[in-house]
Amino acid sequence: MCRYRSFFTAMTKKSSSSSSIQALFDLCKRTFTPSGTPPLPPSPQATRSLCAVLDKIAPADIGLGDQNQEDDRGHGLLGLNVFSRVNRWAQPITYVDIYEGNDFTMCIFCFPTSSVIPLHDHPGMTVFSKLLYGSLHVKAYDWVEPAQIRKSKQIGHPTVRLAKLVVDKVLTAPCGTSVLYPKTGGNLHCFTAITPCAVLDVLAPPYLEEAGRRCTYYHDYPYSTFSADERGEAANEKDEEYAWLAEISTPDDLHMRSGRYTGPAIQTW
Repeated sequence: MCRYRSFFTAMTKKSSSSSSIQALFDLCKRTFTPSGTPPLPPSPQATRSLCAVLDKIAPADIGLGDQNQEDDRGHGLLGLNVFSRVNRWAQPITYVDIYEGNDFTMCIFCFPTSSVIPLHDHPGMTVFSKLLYGSLHVKAYDWVEPAQIRKSKQIGHPTVRLAKLVVDKVLTAPCGTSVLYPKTGGNLHCFTAITPCAVLDVLAPPYLEEAGRRCTYYHDYPYSTFSADERGEAANEKDEEYAWLAEISTPDDLHMRSGRYTGPAIQTW
């Protein structure tokens, strides 16, 4: 009798996990059906519904067990090597693709301690981020509109654009889902892992260079970098609320590897 009870319990847990990720996919499919060009952000009601579903998803629901939460930063890109500090501290971020479509993408990022996804943007996109476990520092900006651009006359100095800081805090699971929009909510953000952590992302629509949705990386300069007479309309605001952002190439120290999705299968038809 105990054996049948254990089997029933295991099947119930599996069904619950499957229904959680399937419910997220089904809601995303209904929400992000193409309705215009460019794609429109979801309605407030749809946003609340998606957040409610994401808030209930646990690591086990998408195939992440306790072993995923262990800090493996010491193993490096090329395996354990006690003679190389570089290898031992170069553990990459793992990217796991759950679903990739034309209208939205569902994916997981697994971070070792101290790993960073540098400051980058999400042009024309709405992104839902659910921290599954661990602690993550988030720093995010929105562009100041109308655009305030400074073109340096000095050779080698970057052209910068003014942005306003909207998020600068540490998130620790369990916590609510974060949402950014095409022009608000911190569309340009940076993630730094305080502990081993994982983030479940829904991007709608996904990156697509042909449609103008190319990922661009930035370096942020303190607002005080430019002299007072160059600060423009925001000169009377607090310096810490603003920064100048300059486009940069993809950072050489951004290491990512593909992982295999081991959670419940999703019915996509």
